Amino acid sequence: MNAVNPGLLRSSDAICCQVALGLVGVEHQSPSTKAATIYDVAAAAGVSPSTVSRAFSRPGRVSAKTSARIHQVAADLGYRAPQVARADAAKQSKLLAISLTDITNPFFFSIIRGAEHVAVSEGYSILLIDSEESEELERRLYDRTMPLVDGVIIATSRLSDTALRSAAKVSPTVILNRLVPGVPSVVTDYARGMRRALEHLAELGHRRVAYVSGPSASWAEVARARAFREGCFELDLADHRVGPIPPTVRGGMGALPQVREKRVTAVVCFNDMIAIGLMRAAKATGMTIPSDLSVIGFDNIFASDLVTPGLTTVAAPLSLLGERAARSVIAMATGQEHELNPESPSVLPMRLIVRETTTAARRLPA
Repeated sequence: MNAVNPGLLRSSDAICCQVALGLVGVEHQSPSTKAATIYDVAAAAGVSPSTVSRAFSRPGRVSAKTSARIHQVAADLGYRAPQVARADAAKQSKLLAISLTDITNPFFFSIIRGAEHVAVSEGYSILLIDSEESEELERRLYDRTMPLVDGVIIATSRLSDTALRSAAKVSPTVILNRLVPGVPSVVTDYARGMRRALEHLAELGHRRVAYVSGPSASWAEVARARAFREGCFELDLADHRVGPIPPTVRGGMGALPQVREKRVTAVVCFNDMIAIGLMRAAKATGMTIPSDLSVIGFDNIFASDLVTPGLTTVAAPLSLLGERAARSVIAMATGQEHELNPESPSVLPMRLIVRETTTAARRLPA
């Protein structure tokens, strides 16, 4: 766990249970008028008292439609948000956590920077949680960190959906590049990005292509592999799969023998790190990229434009991912309106950036 922009480490007390028990502020309209309670609002809106509590104290935990209905009913009944909620806002730690699986992976750099820009502008600091691809370590770090922060951005996770939903009940949470029902998320359009990559290869005459897959526990891997299969079927390409491969340069280097066994003319890799490793191994064996093998990566990390030849890749708006997540988490933590719906992810576009690692398909020997 590494800290960036050190901030105060102080717990932010949960208020939901206090509100649900009826510990609410009362605004007297007149000596003979009894103020509406959380139970009155719940009965009129047709929801539970705890849902009313979350609508006011943790808006990100309630769907936009339900939240709007609750607020309207509360206004009609003259119900006011509990004083304890407003007092709690003053106790915020002004600290956000970003959880990721490998701090050395350049994929996370732009996400962190985007989130940091928003956090600093709002007076928050960032705490990094690096689980090192370990589910057990990730769980322990969450247990230790959640009470200290006002919100969490989960950039990648190896935990189950159930575990992530449980974590989201402790602190305002936004998940990136993964769909977890009931938790706000921001994802990139993997299907369209993969389709653009395959269309590019088809236009160059490639007919036998392979997907070099990443970690099997990764939600992004599942989404990209599915998009690859569907795209190959629609474009009438012979699809092959290699892996799973560790999402690192070393992992990509080790994948070359499997790629050559498939006798393909082009590959799409899970990420740019694997693609760069594959290119390095190919060069060491005397292969020429792209004459002998066209290569496409994913994510457009900064190194993809620095390697030789320049890597053709599917670009994700990584900085925007971090910015949108940070903005929404802060809004959730402070009880403000935000743009994310727990039941429907925010989808960001992807685009193909053509550089120097793709060319017309070579003729395979009989």
